[in-house]
Amino acid sequence: MMSNNVHIQRQKIMIKSLLQQKRPLVSRLLSLSSSPSSSLAFSTSASASASSKSPESTTQAFDRPLKSIHRLNTIHHIPQYSYFKQEIASRLIDRLDDIIRDDGFPLALEIGSGGILTSSHDGLASASAASSEFQDDFLYKEIVQDDGYPMGGIGGIRKLVMMDSLHSSNNQNNDSNNNDQAMKYTKEEVERCSTYKLKADEEQPLPFPNDTFDLVLSSTSMHWVNDLPQLWKEIRRILKPDGCFLFAMIGGSTLSELSLSLNIAELEREGGVSSHVGPFVDFSDVGSLLSNAGFNLTTIDVDTIKLGYPNSMVLMEHLQRMGESNACLNRRRNVNVDTFLASACLYDKMYPLQDDDDDDGDDEGAIEATVQIIYGIGWVPHESQPKPKARGSATHKVGDVNIDHHSSTS
Repeated sequence: MMSNNVHIQRQKIMIKSLLQQKRPLVSRLLSLSSSPSSSLAFSTSASASASSKSPESTTQAFDRPLKSIHRLNTIHHIPQYSYFKQEIASRLIDRLDDIIRDDGFPLALEIGSGGILTSSHDGLASASAASSEFQDDFLYKEIVQDDGYPMGGIGGIRKLVMMDSLHSSNNQNNDSNNNDQAMKYTKEEVERCSTYKLKADEEQPLPFPNDTFDLVLSSTSMHWVNDLPQLWKEIRRILKPDGCFLFAMIGGSTLSELSLSLNIAELEREGGVSSHVGPFVDFSDVGSLLSNAGFNLTTIDVDTIKLGYPNSMVLMEHLQRMGESNACLNRRRNVNVDTFLASACLYDKMYPLQDDDDDDGDDEGAIEATVQIIYGIGWVPHESQPKPKARGSATHKVGDVNIDHHSSTS
């Protein structure tokens, strides 16, 4: 049980408590590494050793300022609507825990760690009072667990730099003496892995020298980046030789049911279609993107997760309160209420929740939504990594091996 609203069973999340809510839903839709206590000091501008800024991408797909507003509007909803991101963070750290390395990854960077809101953001009341709550430290919650390393948490991480474009302009070095950190975690956990929070934009050159980090992590935060190839090249630059890039990102098959329902309703009611979901990176493209960025030994796998909701209006409300509303540049600025209602009816008919494990009847009338999560790992080239032998150096044919095998078993 991840929260009062969510029940996860065999990768199906069914939200039942919202069925009893009587408030309107449509109105919301319209609207450094050696010790844990060591401190870090990074410049918020690109270092002299950083690569020169590349020309602006000609394939802009997302409205980044609008996405920042979406995320800022989630400040009061993170505890209730963080169930999905917390689950993916847990699965990502499980993959990190499977990597066996003698000294672990002492210094790690998390890209897209979640913002820290301060009163400098105009138009949001009581922002400073709520700033301590606006911390999406889902990965850190998993990392600070004891992993058996002499020092550090999961993966041997002893210092985690948490970078996000919504952090306070005052960078923070958090250790066991930091009151905010001590309120959320035990002293042992904070001493196991300390953090440094840094404000920086993922779409700009990363403000770190070459060969800085042992590990770079990212969980469900890169699907709103316009120039993903350039970001991955920057990650390759700041990783040390034999450094690791481990990530989880939203895949191209996500929310296909919602997209199709909205498109059919829009075509029927208004005579045309527009972008409502994505676009997200396709699974088949991720491997080539990693290779083009300069990573070796790449591994890609996919999770397809089914989520259950009472209806599509609740689904869209949850997306809004997760900060995942549509931010495409070519989106429609206004969608008619009739189109939303028609799409909700289509969704109910076309995609009812398929949950054979729940026989209590509470799921009647519910719908399902598919989310594709792409997990990837890439390594910076190093002489210690396994390499293929030279072409033509084989001394046996595959057919010969098969013949020997059959002859020995007859």
